[in-house]
Amino acid sequence: MEFFLDTADVDEIREIAAWGILDGVTTNPSLIKKSGRDFKEVVREIANICSGPISAEVTAMDTAGMLQQARQLKSELPENVIIKIPCTPEGLAATKVLTDEGIDTNVTLIFSTSQALMAAKAGATYVSPFIGRIDDTGHDGMNLIAEIMETWSKYDITTKVLAASIRHPTHMLQCMQLGAHTATMPAKIFKQLMTHPLTDRGLEGFMRDWAEVEAAGNA
Repeated sequence: MEFFLDTADVDEIREIAAWGILDGVTTNPSLIKKSGRDFKEVVREIANICSGPISAEVTAMDTAGMLQQARQLKSELPENVIIKIPCTPEGLAATKVLTDEGIDTNVTLIFSTSQALMAAKAGATYVSPFIGRIDDTGHDGMNLIAEIMETWSKYDITTKVLAASIRHPTHMLQCMQLGAHTATMPAKIFKQLMTHPLTDRGLEGFMRDWAEVEAAGNA
């Protein structure tokens, strides 16, 4: 399973990348706005920290505009940057053209299995179903991941399912169990996945005992 970080904060990316398990980074206009920095400057810096796929999102709503922005981003940014495109009819058309040109894509804002399958047919490298936002409507977002993975099992689909809008560690555990190929999460979730009180308690005990061993040796 690929672990992606969902942020435009380069300090967070450096911290998690230092763990040695970061596979990629996703950004969006809201995260870029939060960073308060120039879009291309931020993406370029992120791509130099993490060698995996870095999603940079287009903001045009028409196919021609999406293609123009996508090609410009690919020409100006590092090779590992991929193009994030909204799941709309115009976005599917742009995805198909970019796929034919050999440009990897991440089709985002997916809320149904039919959207995911159509994006895959258009050649998307990744499809990003949004779990947390479905939960916000009173439904279970994990059901969508389950439906998509079940559908994928019936066809020869190479598109990866990238679970997004992850709100807590349980989302991640369920994604692992369902076989999602990729998940993108905030730095907070990365840290929560690595934290367990028994690990902390065990380490404290080991260090306390070792301090006693060293003290006895120096006596």
